[in-house]
Amino acid sequence: MALSTWWMILVALGVLILAVVIGILLGLRGRRRTETAPAALISRAERLRSLPSFRASVRRRMSLLAGILIVGGIAVLLGGVVAARPMSAKTIHPVDDSRDIMLCLDVSGSMSDVDVEVLSVFEELLKGFEGERIGLTIFNSSPVQVFPLTDDYPFIKEQLKNIRTSFDYNSEVPEHWVGTLNGPGASLIGDGLAACTMRFDHLDDDRSRSVILATDNELSGASILSVTEAAQYAKSKNVRVFALNPVQGKDAAVSAELTNAAQLTGGQSYALRDTTSVADIITEIQKQEATALKGQAQVVLVDSPNLVIALMLVAILGFLLLVWRVRL
Repeated sequence: MALSTWWMILVALGVLILAVVIGILLGLRGRRRTETAPAALISRAERLRSLPSFRASVRRRMSLLAGILIVGGIAVLLGGVVAARPMSAKTIHPVDDSRDIMLCLDVSGSMSDVDVEVLSVFEELLKGFEGERIGLTIFNSSPVQVFPLTDDYPFIKEQLKNIRTSFDYNSEVPEHWVGTLNGPGASLIGDGLAACTMRFDHLDDDRSRSVILATDNELSGASILSVTEAAQYAKSKNVRVFALNPVQGKDAAVSAELTNAAQLTGGQSYALRDTTSVADIITEIQKQEATALKGQAQVVLVDSPNLVIALMLVAILGFLLLVWRVRL
């Protein structure tokens, strides 16, 4: 049994010692008064003290007085233990009732003028969620996971802020973009979407999973997967895709391809500057049932004073009974 504030036992012990000292001093003072007071003359008092019944009565009273001191001391010490907050180890399995959302950001050159706006939309989306696990993956010719799925929202906000700051760069490749140019071509949307889909964990659990894909769908180079093929892969993994298109409607064929890919998964495509897009995405994601995810077992310390409190109450009750019996 661990104690949260073990020093409270020392306080209780100090109180007990102080009470004993005060009791001894009061006893000595009372004895001196008795010795100086005129004694009552009782004939044959020594014969009275020698009677077996008198001796038994004295022994009984002394035993009761000693019991009062012992039980009272135990009650004080147990009170100190209660004040010290007894703790016991408990193994818990945290359960997270939430949804998984992977933010998927195209950081190719054609998106450089609007990515700051996209990150602002991501931050607005974050305000609408509560408890959802969120991750971020960026891609150009190759994907990079910025942070995995997590429900640490202050951490997520800080990472989104850092990514947004990285767009004000002077070097050839910003720090946060390292790893996104490890292949031929640029803006390989199909490969990026597939990579974002692969970032989900706990695949054996039937959870709500969504990808929020921000891209203009302007492919430059030969990708392994087309957008449609990546959407089919996402659908096979029960992942819905919600697309944010900064040039929605500018190129009808390109926009239609992205819209069809999102709808194939059960999601939808939205114009980046559409005022209803954020609310619509949040609503659509929250329509999906949140599924319990059992976390890793954790050992925590919890208050467990019940036994000590019960013993203390028994000691107090015993103390009161002895005091009543002795008629103090």
